[in-house]
Amino acid sequence: MKFFKVVLITILFIMLFASVAEAQTSLPKISVQIDESENAKDLSITLQILLLLTVLTLAPSILIMLTAFVRIVVVFSFLRQAIGTNQMPPNQLLIGLALILTAFIMAPTINQVNETGLQPYLKGEITQQQAYDTGIQPIRAFMLKQVREKDLALFVSLSGIPKPETPDDLPTYLIIPGFVISELRTAFQISFILFIPFLIIDMVVASVLMSMGMLMLPPIMVSLPFKILLFVLVDGWYLIIKSMVMSFN
Repeated sequence: MKFFKVVLITILFIMLFASVAEAQTSLPKISVQIDESENAKDLSITLQILLLLTVLTLAPSILIMLTAFVRIVVVFSFLRQAIGTNQMPPNQLLIGLALILTAFIMAPTINQVNETGLQPYLKGEITQQQAYDTGIQPIRAFMLKQVREKDLALFVSLSGIPKPETPDDLPTYLIIPGFVISELRTAFQISFILFIPFLIIDMVVASVLMSMGMLMLPPIMVSLPFKILLFVLVDGWYLIIKSMVMSFN
């Protein structure tokens, strides 16, 4: 549990690094040196620094699991497959757009974490434990708003803990996996709806080519321009992004 709290606190610091740098007039100088220790406590501090650096390497992967990124990037990936453009838009563009939308959707939550947890901790008004307890609440509220009760019940039963009476009694380490699989389910549902119009175009084009006896011509080559044209005419990016953002409300 202590390691889990260290991971979450590190993630909160990464999410709010920009606001911290803005609020502070000067940044601390960091130096690394190897010397003989005169105090036994120095070893403990060194191990804590090594643990923090290890957590930092895992933080980006953990970070995307606590936000809207999972749903957005899965839908974008399925959309590209439905249209039939293998590498267009490229992965870097889709991930960048997903990160921008994630920051937009998570902005209110991040602001709450900053105001209730991070800033009081940096000012020395609360302890690290209090900063964690207050800072994690907006993130828990966001995840609980999106997660299904069935998914939460699954991990509660797998963990073997007593059934919580209220959502506030749920441990955070149970909410996170339930939130992730709920996001995957929602993303697959949205992707299924996106596939339908493009699948219809593929079926119509394949039927026309077969009726004309053009069996050697791949239907996907003929249907691709029509799918792109349909996507442009209906202003597809506008509709998808609007629907994705509204799905979190």
